[in-house]
Amino acid sequence: MRISLEMNDATLLRELGERLAHARLERNLTQAELAEQAGVAKRTVERLESGEVAAQLSGFLRVCRVLGLLDRFDALIPEAKPSPMMMLKMKGKIRRRASSRKSQEAKRNRLWTWGVGVQ
Repeated sequence: MRISLEMNDATLLRELGERLAHARLERNLTQAELAEQAGVAKRTVERLESGEVAAQLSGFLRVCRVLGLLDRFDALIPEAKPSPMMMLKMKGKIRRRASSRKSQEAKRNRLWTWGVGVQ
């Protein structure tokens, strides 16, 4: 099944669990062996594979590391790189805060006229 925006959380977790189980079986590992190598309880592996919400993200990451899936996370959440225009605007500084929505909307809604704001 392809992951899509229309999936609810339970369906998505179940699909991810099935994919983890498939990856584990491709490597010919039992749930107990995977749990031992990942440093998590066997029940954690069972929960992840069944799509139960109770599993912690750190357990998920450990299991993915043992299965050799961590390199795929880069495609999931790519490294943020500022655009060249943003780099010029920020003058080499790193952006640490988001702009308020009100100020962004005000800038978009403001009409441009000749000579206004020019000094």
